[in-house]
Amino acid sequence: MNKYVYMAILCGISIVITFGIRYIPFALFGRGKDVPPKVEYLGEILPPAMMAILVIYCLKSLDLGNLGGFIPEVIGSLAVVSVHLLKRNTLFSIFVGTIVYMLLIRYFAN
Repeated sequence: MNKYVYMAILCGISIVITFGIRYIPFALFGRGKDVPPKVEYLGEILPPAMMAILVIYCLKSLDLGNLGGFIPEVIGSLAVVSVHLLKRNTLFSIFVGTIVYMLLIRYFAN
């Protein structure tokens, strides 16, 4: 078997797994079944928890001894928060914060 057959098999496996992961919630909670309170609780608490984990992960390696090392991250983070408070659009907030951060590291970092 050549490498293309292996790649086709891997793609097929990926398709089946992805479809299965997407189908499981509908199989478990579809057709008017009530969602258990624990699952509803997880649906409410996990998105903000994941965002907090991402923020901590992104800011964990700030170099406080170098202005060019931490000022772009802080200003970019403040841009995300301020745009999100104004527009309430997560994707737009992340986009604006990324652009601000990239411009700052490109033109103002060491």
